[in-house]
Amino acid sequence: MLFFIAWQASCAQSVSTLMGGRSAGMAYASATLHDEWSLLNNVGGLSKVTQPSAAFAYDVRAGLIGANRMAAVVAVPFKTGCSALGLFRFGDDLYNEQLITLGYSNQLGIASLGLKVNYVQYHAEGFGTRHAVSLNFGGLAQLTPQISVGAYIVNLNQPKLSTLDNERLPTKLVAGLAFQPNNKLLLLTEIEKDLEYDPTIKGGMEYTSYKKLTFRTGFNLHPNAIFLGFGFLIRKLKIDYALQYNSILSAAHQASAVYRLEQKRKRHAK
Repeated sequence: MLFFIAWQASCAQSVSTLMGGRSAGMAYASATLHDEWSLLNNVGGLSKVTQPSAAFAYDVRAGLIGANRMAAVVAVPFKTGCSALGLFRFGDDLYNEQLITLGYSNQLGIASLGLKVNYVQYHAEGFGTRHAVSLNFGGLAQLTPQISVGAYIVNLNQPKLSTLDNERLPTKLVAGLAFQPNNKLLLLTEIEKDLEYDPTIKGGMEYTSYKKLTFRTGFNLHPNAIFLGFGFLIRKLKIDYALQYNSILSAAHQASAVYRLEQKRKRHAK
């Protein structure tokens, strides 16, 4: 019965698929970020990816057994945008959520717009499996050299998980603002609203040192949490780590790596 209750609760408010050590270090304030992890965050940011790349992330919550998350993304840019394929998994053999997603994004003037299709599966041992196909849409725009905005919607088609009780995947609206006063400092703020729950307020900061080391911090309000992180680049390999802590679920650790396959090619003006 415990797993059935957990299953119902999770279907009502899905486990977050936001991934990537960089965004995790800044409290997942990722609406205005643009990298390979945009596929699982704001798909509109994918068009800024200019190198074929592969990424992997693993998120561990030691104090909550069976609550680990993992994800992988492969991104391939084209002359007219970028496509990416991603996999995500949460849970263990008793209860798990899995997602396969395919996204595309392209630059149109100052805006970058993207759409992705998700196949989502929920499984609870002894209670069977439910699945659905959902759509996400997102975009971001560079308003000035220092200011950018981003927004996206999760499960915009509100797909049904069950025809018996009319249960649907939750729809979320997210909007964010980024301010970059110089090439070393980035400040982010964001609001995330599930249609059935109170909004979550997010804030994040990233500072890049002269040795290409990057330090990050951030916070969430409702639920409250603090975040710390760092990252560094070794030739074509980018490694990021983040720590999340709140008083209820204790600490979570996430590490991610991105490998870019070839030299950067200019395609879009920044």
